[in-house]
Amino acid sequence: MSKQLLLGDEAIAQAALDAGLSGVYAYPGTPSTEITEYIQMAPITTEQNIHNRWCANEKTAMEAALGMSFVGKRALVCMKHVGMNVAADCFVNSAITGVKGGLIVIAADDPSMHSSQNEQDSRFYGDFSLIPMYEPSNQQEAYDMVYSGFEFSEKLGEPILMRMVTRLAHSRSGVECKAQKPQNGISFSEDPRQFILLPGNARKRYKVLLARQDEFIKVSEESPYNKYTDGPNKKLGIIACGIGYNYLMENYPEGCEYPVLKIGQYPLPKKQLHQLIESCDEILVLEDGQPFVEKQLKGYLGIGVKVKGRLDGTLSQDGELNPDSVARAVGKENKSEFGIPSVVEMRPPALCEGCGHRDMYITLTEVLKEEYPSHKVFSDIGCYTLGANAPFNAINSCVDMGASITMAKGAADGGLFPGVAV
Repeated sequence: MSKQLLLGDEAIAQAALDAGLSGVYAYPGTPSTEITEYIQMAPITTEQNIHNRWCANEKTAMEAALGMSFVGKRALVCMKHVGMNVAADCFVNSAITGVKGGLIVIAADDPSMHSSQNEQDSRFYGDFSLIPMYEPSNQQEAYDMVYSGFEFSEKLGEPILMRMVTRLAHSRSGVECKAQKPQNGISFSEDPRQFILLPGNARKRYKVLLARQDEFIKVSEESPYNKYTDGPNKKLGIIACGIGYNYLMENYPEGCEYPVLKIGQYPLPKKQLHQLIESCDEILVLEDGQPFVEKQLKGYLGIGVKVKGRLDGTLSQDGELNPDSVARAVGKENKSEFGIPSVVEMRPPALCEGCGHRDMYITLTEVLKEEYPSHKVFSDIGCYTLGANAPFNAINSCVDMGASITMAKGAADGGLFPGVAV
């Protein structure tokens, strides 16, 4: 075993390589890109002929990885959270087909929208697909989950969704790496119709998936990533999901006075949840992203034990968690040791000096203003969205991947002339 200083993304990549990966399939997008880049640069990738090319989009990435799993080999799929929308067709159906070789899907969420259009929480995808999920609290856990996750996927016969967040993906920590495993050989399912989702077969497989939900809950109850730690003060019980547990422990370096249930694997472990709820007067849920766990505990009517979190204003409904917001939520005095120097305060990104988009936007805007004063420009996702900022102020929309041409077409259908797509 060796210890390395790794980004969260790099820890995932190294774990996959160490676990006998045969192929990574991905579409680039912050904060997931570094996973595939690390695998592409690793010497073992060339030595063992590990597939590592970028895919046309997240849908094709998910489908190709399922094909790798079909032949019994281990595959990793990587994308940012909005990519899950593109991959959803195959992703949801893969829960019904199941897998042969281990298959892990990495969804890198971006709370606070550092480089994204929304704050959607990928745990909802795992929930309605009815498959197990991982959510690491630190880089070592991210490594361990992926290293053992392929075998876990093969044991259950299901893909595993692993949710990362920006702060964990892009921060470094020491990671203990484990022994290199060999790649799987080619093998096929004993059921020749496993991957044939004709309605009659799909109905049968879906019933099997539904019947296995109690099994998945049992596995979560026994998972080392879900841990109940008792505390003397029962006025409050804390559920800390993923990186939220890390932030909580930063506020309690000597140990938390309240009972804490750390969540790193889903579905939620019922046994530990009942233990916490029966012991405490109130429950506080710490989760980076949307109130996924909080909603499940409250239910539609919110009757029963008092649950605090994002929905009742204890934590902000938008933006990411941090140690300071967690401190306020548990009633600790919030003392920031250092202020943010002005030189590192948030400032908008800009097109690089010499970037060809600069000349394009300047010229395009000059021509359109002179020849077509009623013009509108529809942009796509990518660096050229920065044309919305000064000094260009050149675009009128930026919604999602691929929307520039189609929105311009729809606007033209409605009578706009000219509708320009970039």
